[in-house]
Amino acid sequence: MEDKVKYEMEFPIQASPSLLYQYISTPSGLSEWYADDVNSRGEFFTFIWNESEEKAKLLSKKNGERIKFRWLEDEDSPYFFEIRIQVDEITKDVSIMITDFAEDDEIEEGKMLWENMISDLKQILGSS
Repeated sequence: MEDKVKYEMEFPIQASPSLLYQYISTPSGLSEWYADDVNSRGEFFTFIWNESEEKAKLLSKKNGERIKFRWLEDEDSPYFFEIRIQVDEITKDVSIMITDFAEDDEIEEGKMLWENMISDLKQILGSS
């Protein structure tokens, strides 16, 4: 299996961190922009798109700040994806920081996917 490469992205977003956290950490929030539907049972989340379903384990979360998942298919690997809220201490500008992994030839596709999903989130939040 080819090793995956870590990549990070930053998306400035005009929304309060507490509101944003609801959208990144709850099944109802995630189902508004990340997947068609999201269910959780304890630390396991099921993400549903059209007819496909992916399960992920919640690795960690810090209230109001970040959430980190690992796809169950990658269970024995170091790969994860993390959505983090970052607030600039001086300007108070809010950004969403994405950390994800993809195979070399899939990084651009992965980035485009995140750009589209964050764009959907911004529309829901009324953020430019």
